[in-house]
Amino acid sequence: MRQARAWQRMLSGRRLDLLDPSPLDIEIEDIAHGLSFVARWNGQTRGDFPYSVAEHSLLVEEIFAARNPGSGPRWRLAALLHDAPEYVLGDMISPVKSALAPQFHALDARIAAAVHLRFGLPAELPAAIAAEIKLADRMSARAEAEAIAGFTAAEADRLFGRTGQNHCPVRLRPPSESRAEFLQRFGGLMIQAAI
Repeated sequence: MRQARAWQRMLSGRRLDLLDPSPLDIEIEDIAHGLSFVARWNGQTRGDFPYSVAEHSLLVEEIFAARNPGSGPRWRLAALLHDAPEYVLGDMISPVKSALAPQFHALDARIAAAVHLRFGLPAELPAAIAAEIKLADRMSARAEAEAIAGFTAAEADRLFGRTGQNHCPVRLRPPSESRAEFLQRFGGLMIQAAI
């Protein structure tokens, strides 16, 4: 019996095995390109452009950095890359992820570990850093829900919690601009982390 294909070809020419991803097959340009075209909220957002995972990742890194000013570039990089597996898996809304757990979470975790190793981070982040990134992610989702996804403030508070920072700058712009800023932020953090 022939096994189904479990890899995806990237624009860089790399083939990423989704079941056994290698850090050597991961390129930041592929991540930035993919995330700039993946729409959050299943595309159900206001505006002339979809709100991309790349844009969301930039916001999460910004929130994380503001909340953790002494964290350093390494953990800011981890915040920027927190949704990197979505460049190949897409962005599924939370109810779908819950329905597919635990298989989906295992796949996501394997790709995340490969991404982390590729860029000099530990395969699994320290619990305190992971918790702070998750909080920044929730704060971003709370702001996005009200600003562009049609949720009322009460609805957003109920689903995402009162995060204390509901006026995050949610930007809608063409994928090429989100991709360029994502790559620029990544490059800056990698330079800072190497110093």
